[in-house]
Amino acid sequence: MPAMMIRGGDLDLVEYEFEPFAAGERIRPLEIGREVTLRPLDGTVTVQAPARIHATVLDMNRFAPGQPGGGGFGFAVKVYCTANVTCTDREIEIDYDRVPIVRHIVEAFRATVGYPGGFRIAAQDHRYKHVGLGSTGTILLAVCHAMNAAVGSPLTSEELRILVGRNFVEETADDRVAFGFETGVGPAASTYGGFVVLGDDLSLAYRHPFAEGRNVFIIIPSSAISSAGVSEFNVLMNRARDLDYRDRPLKAYMVLMDLIPAVEVGDLRKAGDVMWEIEFRGSKRAEIEHHSFAIYAMMNGLRAAGIEFVGMSSVGPSIAVITEKTEEEVGAIAESLGLSIALATAVDNDGLRITGPGRSPQRR
Repeated sequence: MPAMMIRGGDLDLVEYEFEPFAAGERIRPLEIGREVTLRPLDGTVTVQAPARIHATVLDMNRFAPGQPGGGGFGFAVKVYCTANVTCTDREIEIDYDRVPIVRHIVEAFRATVGYPGGFRIAAQDHRYKHVGLGSTGTILLAVCHAMNAAVGSPLTSEELRILVGRNFVEETADDRVAFGFETGVGPAASTYGGFVVLGDDLSLAYRHPFAEGRNVFIIIPSSAISSAGVSEFNVLMNRARDLDYRDRPLKAYMVLMDLIPAVEVGDLRKAGDVMWEIEFRGSKRAEIEHHSFAIYAMMNGLRAAGIEFVGMSSVGPSIAVITEKTEEEVGAIAESLGLSIALATAVDNDGLRITGPGRSPQRR
């Protein structure tokens, strides 16, 4: 893998070398500080976890591959990843097209709880990969919760989201893995549903139901620019860091003083106004410019047509809109801008769902 140069400013230039490794190596088990009792269940546990829209990182200078953090905010949507897990004697069987990332989280979980047995895992993601919906983090969280329930739920939901955050990896071309970028927004939103704000080091600062009764539409503009791998590294670790040195105090202030109060009272338009300001600040600006200024023109057109909340998710190019308008109304607006709706959904305010032997559907 190549060595990448990270520039955060004129006097801030370091070299980072991606070091891929075999799945299951360099795991980071949690030190949970208590004895756990494992009670493997007969039968299959199923977990359905909602995807997330990651609105922005608060400070790119506080995270890097293998160093989770940076803060941020986002919300869960009703687009789901599913994991089915059955305990076995020793074998690890994985039915999923991205085996290395699942194998890695399996070993991190087993080491944390001291489980000597195996699992039969069948996973299915939402199929929208590297467009801002968090397919990797959501599937890892679903698998982790399913394994945990299958062995008697020794870990809490909080411990599981931290475990996923600290062991977040992406696969490489040679079927190895490498540590990826992780703020913790995805696992928190998927676990608890609704709107979440994360501080540094995966700390959950705020959670609240969001946009109840409103519609969410995902618009995926055409973009020849990659949102993954080396391309993602370049945008997040160079210009984004430089801009966050300047704008991180303003972004944090707007979240605390304007965005959270708007969410508290259900003022979607005010929340959208704050989101629009953040689109031009710090690392979010770098992410949007990565796809060209045309993304700004598209989002401005959507806002000008009366859509209350418009924002690009993660490194894009997906644009998430939340509105009281119908699918027909938003479809007509999108068409007038040369766009189309890829997904029509809503905010998931409940979080992941666990079903299995001897239990009724359970929300975490």
